[in-house]
Amino acid sequence: MQQSLPNTEIVLLGVGHTNAHIVKMWRMGPIARARLTCISTTSIVTYSGMLPGVLAGQYPESQMQIDLVRLCASVGARLILGNVTGIDVEKKHVLMEDRPPLPFDLLSIGIGSVPAVDDTNVATGAVVAIKPMQTFLTRLRERLRGVADRGAPELQVVVVGGGVGGVEIACCLPRFIERELPRVLPRVTIVHSDMRLAKGMSDEAIGLLQAELARRNTVLRLGRRVVAVDGRQVILDDGAQLNADLVLWATGASPPDLIEKIPLPKDEHGFLLTSSTLQTVGCPNIFAVGDCGAIRDEPLPKAGVYAVREGPVLWSNLLRMTRSWQLKEFRPQRDFLKILNLGNGQAIAEYWGRARRGRWCWWLKDWIDRRFMSMYQDYRPMPVPMVPIGQSPVQQVRCVGCGGKVSGTVLSRVLRRLRPASNENVVVGLTTPDDAAVLQVPDPGRVAITVDFFASPFDDPYLTGRIAAINSLSDLIAMRARPIAALANVTLPVGSERRQEEELCQLLSGGLRHLDAAGAALVGGHTIEGPRLTAGFTAIGSPAGGGLFTKGRLRPGDRLVLTKPIGTGILLAAQMQAALQAGWYEALLEAMLDDPRELINAIEKYDIQGLTDVTGFGLAGHLLEMLKAAEAAAVVKLQSIPLLPGVAELIAADIQSTLAPANRHVETNIMIEGERRQLPEYAALFDPQTCGGFVLAVPADRVAGLLAEFASHRRFPLVEIGQVVPAEQLPTAIQLI
Repeated sequence: MQQSLPNTEIVLLGVGHTNAHIVKMWRMGPIARARLTCISTTSIVTYSGMLPGVLAGQYPESQMQIDLVRLCASVGARLILGNVTGIDVEKKHVLMEDRPPLPFDLLSIGIGSVPAVDDTNVATGAVVAIKPMQTFLTRLRERLRGVADRGAPELQVVVVGGGVGGVEIACCLPRFIERELPRVLPRVTIVHSDMRLAKGMSDEAIGLLQAELARRNTVLRLGRRVVAVDGRQVILDDGAQLNADLVLWATGASPPDLIEKIPLPKDEHGFLLTSSTLQTVGCPNIFAVGDCGAIRDEPLPKAGVYAVREGPVLWSNLLRMTRSWQLKEFRPQRDFLKILNLGNGQAIAEYWGRARRGRWCWWLKDWIDRRFMSMYQDYRPMPVPMVPIGQSPVQQVRCVGCGGKVSGTVLSRVLRRLRPASNENVVVGLTTPDDAAVLQVPDPGRVAITVDFFASPFDDPYLTGRIAAINSLSDLIAMRARPIAALANVTLPVGSERRQEEELCQLLSGGLRHLDAAGAALVGGHTIEGPRLTAGFTAIGSPAGGGLFTKGRLRPGDRLVLTKPIGTGILLAAQMQAALQAGWYEALLEAMLDDPRELINAIEKYDIQGLTDVTGFGLAGHLLEMLKAAEAAAVVKLQSIPLLPGVAELIAADIQSTLAPANRHVETNIMIEGERRQLPEYAALFDPQTCGGFVLAVPADRVAGLLAEFASHRRFPLVEIGQVVPAEQLPTAIQLI
């Protein structure tokens, strides 16, 4: 199907309660000629309403998590993982820490709130804050491990903050501690600056709550403020000092640091000021929702229920903005059902001042929370094709009389923005462009040239550019060539000049990040329109010291070392089916973006004479190429071959890359016992790799040093997988043991 670039860029900054509703509605019917982009610092977001239940052991941790990788893939939304540093309101750009700014036409900011610290003197690492909630359990477990080393029979816990959230944590935390530290008795104290617990609940509900806390011997320090936390001491404003092995910070809401950097009006507490339509004051194309927004003349408590209720209004207004219609107003309800989990299978429920305590209250909360989460844990792929809201299924036919070329003004504007670097080898390049680039070839007058070009597996052009550059440069490294120049080959989807310029700029920015680091100057290229984003580079290199390598330099006795786990093709196939879990996705990106340039120095240091990169033909195909060129054979320890996280599970689910069956044509060159063909490592041998690692042939006496050097600073260590033997020693080129 012909893809086209959007007319409207809709960006969700943060995927909390309100913005998550937009993602859900996108599945039901995306807005016509618009692209939805979600920006998040984490690939998993946590539903705060179920955290107490997870602490109490009523749910597994996964029950409260939304996998953004799978959710976005299932609805056709784009996910960008990274830290946002600001918003350029005038240029309509989201400013990112480690990549170019992202443009938007409509932006919804929903980054929540953080516990208030105010002027409290808190020593570094002295408290465990409830937020960010995605990392709370990890941080809590780390602190408890440190406490366990002391061997004390009791654990003094101080919960700072006695709102509904803090009290729920205090009620449910003891069961978590009992599971983590079975022989330790937790003693809980709640410190709250107000004389009233659980502000917002009725007197009847607070009476039930205080009676429950008294039964548990929970100590209350009401009307007291924490002024300092140092070591194992919590110091109150009346001079009292509380012993504390664990301090949890669950105070009231304050705005995240990013809010302060956004040049828009704020309320007296520092939250973004909005109108009743949820638009920020002074900038109608930016919305602020959930805790980070404050509706003018409508003060509301920072409660998840309001964030959830804002969702439908935000969706309607985003749609209305694209059509220039009048927007809807958010009219908050005056009261809402409040249910406080006691962690023992009971809860306190309160509505319009009346309160009850019992198991049925917990059952009701459980039903509400499970029903809510079921809407965001449905990762079934969106039906295709789907006509977006307001769009005709008929698409404009493009003339190709120009050969599908992209406008010259687009290219010139992109180059002015990027200003690619040159080097001493470039005679004619992009600084003074001509019909062709001219290079001064270094001695001894030979060059290595390689081209790599692929359809983008991601909908992020910056990430695509990075992967395209790494993938192209790896061929030069395999031949021990020093990169000196590159030509870009890009196919852009149809779209306006403004959209094509931005897409190309993002892509080339990603590519230049690695070309510049490798010392390769971008000297030209070609860009056309096509059915989908594709990218690649023709990379040119000169011989490094010792001359160019070819595949046939293996020596009997050499040990075979693999520099990266395999399985990228399987994982990318899973991504297309919304089956790639968040943790697997992060490991995939880390492996693909691992820059191989550090291997260049190791080649000479460890007398590596044979190497090749593992790409489209899979590990088996590329290893076989080396063996045939060297007229050698290899014994490979099958289960020593490292797989990327998730690969084994996906193979068991019968997910594979499209090219994998064709790559199996080399099986006749492989000897293996029949039942071992069922192992996941065997299937992965034929998986085509993008930005795969290298197979190195290392002298036996140098392997230990090589593995040790790279073990200390890599997520994925180098792994010895086999050795080279004389061809006549085996009946086939490869024996798997």
